[in-house]
Amino acid sequence: MKFELKQHFQIESARFLPHLPPSHPCSRMHGHSFKIVLTLVGDLDPKIGWVIDYNDIQAHMKPLLALIDHRVLNEVEGLENPTSELLAKWIFDKARASLPMLTRVSVAETPLTECSYPA
Repeated sequence: MKFELKQHFQIESARFLPHLPPSHPCSRMHGHSFKIVLTLVGDLDPKIGWVIDYNDIQAHMKPLLALIDHRVLNEVEGLENPTSELLAKWIFDKARASLPMLTRVSVAETPLTECSYPA
């Protein structure tokens, strides 16, 4: 029996988008409170009664989030152009190594905008 779990995280980071024209506000350094949602799909362990312990998800994510929380994202290897789309893919690619049941990463840079990878 498959279940879908979601674990929410929040980071505070600064960035600028270097490929935009200078007149665009996002070409300048600015910050976001990024909301990150991991979606995992897996089978229920009938003995324990869950798919994975949420504490285990947090433990897997802690070192990864430390690389991007309260950082300038442009200075993180692989995030030189840190759009929300590329941030979602970067997190997915890194987190999937230790969380193979990860199926999606969603990133919201504001309460009104969100993207997911993969779609």
